[in-house]
Amino acid sequence: MSSPHDPSDAGADAGARRPRVEPTEEIDVPPGGRPADYQQPLRTTAANATRAVGRGVGRATVGGARLTARAGRFTSHTYHGYTHSGGAGESGLARVTELHATHAAGDAAMMVALAGTVFLNPQTVQARDEVASFLLLTMIPFTLIAPFLGPLLDRIPFGRRWAIGTTMALRGFLCWVMAEALTNHSNWLFPAALTYLVASKCYTVVRAAAVPRVLPPDTTLVKANSKVSVAGIIGGTVGGALAGALMFGGAPWALRAAFVVFVVGTIQAIRLPARIDSSEGELDPEDTAPIPIESRAGRAGSERHIHPPEDHALTVDSLGIFGRVRRRVRAIPWPVRHAMWSTGGTRLLTGFLILFMAFLAREHPIDGLHAGIVLGLVGVGIGVGNACGSILGNVLREHRPERVAMITLLVAMVTCAATGIWYGLLLIVVIGLVQGLSSQLAKLCLDALIQREIDERVRTSVFGWSETTLQMLWVVGGALGIILPLNPHIGFPVAAAALLGCVILAARSRWVGRPARPLPKAAS
Repeated sequence: MSSPHDPSDAGADAGARRPRVEPTEEIDVPPGGRPADYQQPLRTTAANATRAVGRGVGRATVGGARLTARAGRFTSHTYHGYTHSGGAGESGLARVTELHATHAAGDAAMMVALAGTVFLNPQTVQARDEVASFLLLTMIPFTLIAPFLGPLLDRIPFGRRWAIGTTMALRGFLCWVMAEALTNHSNWLFPAALTYLVASKCYTVVRAAAVPRVLPPDTTLVKANSKVSVAGIIGGTVGGALAGALMFGGAPWALRAAFVVFVVGTIQAIRLPARIDSSEGELDPEDTAPIPIESRAGRAGSERHIHPPEDHALTVDSLGIFGRVRRRVRAIPWPVRHAMWSTGGTRLLTGFLILFMAFLAREHPIDGLHAGIVLGLVGVGIGVGNACGSILGNVLREHRPERVAMITLLVAMVTCAATGIWYGLLLIVVIGLVQGLSSQLAKLCLDALIQREIDERVRTSVFGWSETTLQMLWVVGGALGIILPLNPHIGFPVAAAALLGCVILAARSRWVGRPARPLPKAAS
């Protein structure tokens, strides 16, 4: 039996269908050169269709690649123009800005990777005591060392660049450790995560002292920090999106991507301008003017007495290192101290909200929603609040910034108390929005006050000290989030009480620091 595709049969059938013609008769051939009843083989048809589809896909791929490359070049050119504008490229501020964008991208990738693993698995809620122990072992030493970090770096050549590079390299190493810990279900996950947080806070302190050293001409500290903050938002968005895409392959891949980001950040830190390490022309705050200290008679009565410089120096030096710290604090003008406590209250709320909600969302789901969705909504609220705070900060920072910072803290305190009373999804999103808004706005107000009130020779030191204080208050808030019971009707009111304490300290710094009004002369 012959095959259905036998060429001989096909030829026989074709001959049966076409009538025989005489050799002298001319065959009717169409312009294409084939008979009208010609049928192309299926194999040829399939091959032609495949080639046509391939050409279409190739053209689409080439066009998409060209469009992507063009968009990438445009984005890169726009970003480069933004970071290098206003003389930032010549002064070195552009490199600091790009470094901070890399830092934010790595931080966002790490947070996205751990959002569903470190804090949302069932073992996490049961291991709060273990997490609290690691918090004590890592963050408490940081709070004790941080006040001496800035002065120490001032005395070490090339200290700041290598300190920033060290924090970048350490965080990259810890991201790799966390990735392996997730893969192998190791117990090193918690200590690596908390050590990572400490390294991130150390970076913030050192970077805060580096920005004033690379200010371009005619650029204020507030504008420079605003530029750095915007670059951080851009970097965090890109890093979070990258980590979110890699999460389909598992959290370890997102952490490995963060490792690569921090390797790039380490190289950027080493390439920072050398002037970041210079402290030429700078003084300590207490070296700029005599420090007024109230005598016992001044406290008892209405007068204030200022000791002579010699007596003041002997009195403070006899108190040792704590007396030097006290002298530094008293040398800072009261508006800066007032705004520092207000901004510190918002940082306290930040630390509390991150750690407390990470456990609470898993222990007490809201309306049956998954904990990841709840934390995602809180994160969106914080991001929107940060953006709004940056916009409002550029408008309000010149209108009594110490008052604006205090108002933001009061709003955060009221919102925190209301969340404790009417705990629900709406208020959770609202408190995230308020936290992002108040933290960003208060920080811009504090920067404006430091720019306005502090002498240029000591501005860097004061800025570093203020950032250290803010990070210490973040640690206090994080400790509250770990220690307090997982009950929103207890945790949020206690956090509101802690914010009230910051309000009282801010008011006290204003009352103590303001010059006393002269007493009316007695009638003769």
